[in-house]
Amino acid sequence: MDDPFHRPSLTTAVFYKDPMAALEWLEKAFGFERTMVITDKDGRAAHLEARFGDGLIYVGSEWADFTASPASAGGKNTQSIHAHMKSGIDEHCARARAAGTVILQEPTDQFYGDRTYRARDPEGHVWTFGQAVRAVSREEAEKASGLKIEAPEWH
Repeated sequence: MDDPFHRPSLTTAVFYKDPMAALEWLEKAFGFERTMVITDKDGRAAHLEARFGDGLIYVGSEWADFTASPASAGGKNTQSIHAHMKSGIDEHCARARAAGTVILQEPTDQFYGDRTYRARDPEGHVWTFGQAVRAVSREEAEKASGLKIEAPEWH
């Protein structure tokens, strides 16, 4: 059966105390594009979806005892979200900063060829944005990092 929503094979859900405010913030700070908003009879968020490039996230509320925003968990994160960009990483960081985002790591070139920055959203989720900026072989990355890397598809 065809998927009318064109969902990727893997999607993450991110939980917030105020998911509607979070969705608006994700649009303003990071450039996400809302693709679905479902609300209940009282106007509260029931299910929200947003795209970033060819990726998709669900933005949800603390609707069950196993879901929580870092704001409800002492700021702790049990995951980090990584978004890969084709271009404009420094400008993206500047946009996020202008929207009041806490930048945890400034844009920095990494040993594996990406340039990344790390940010915390208003409820405490940690987001990493990365962009490939140079081609690096697995051997070069191992030499630069001192790590042994097993990645059959990395040439």
